[in-house]
Amino acid sequence: LDRDNLPVKAQEMITTYFPKAKISMIKVDKHLLKKTDYDVKLVNGTKIEFNNSGEWTSVDCKKKSVPDELVPKHIRRKVASSYPDATITRITKKSGGHIVGLSDGTELKFNLLGQLKKSSDSLDE
Repeated sequence: LDRDNLPVKAQEMITTYFPKAKISMIKVDKHLLKKTDYDVKLVNGTKIEFNNSGEWTSVDCKKKSVPDELVPKHIRRKVASSYPDATITRITKKSGGHIVGLSDGTELKFNLLGQLKKSSDSLDE
């Protein structure tokens, strides 16, 4: 499978936010009710998941930072003020908001209003 097998929105997202990245793998998950998800792995290790309409649902950049434009401003501000030494390396869109993973191992959950609902600092575990 190559880039052309992805929905146009997914192709555009990769081109816009990861312009130099090459795709190493595309996995198509077909579910019941004809819903299809796409898992894309880039050569640099980044994993991106897309829904059937090509909207990203998860971006995991491993040790690198998620492009700022993919992270809602209120989440970027909260992370910058509360975790100044950390970067956002993972973000997942859920029906109830966003889950964000930081470079220091912290995971943050935000509701649809952008309010921090839960955090799991790696030091607390």
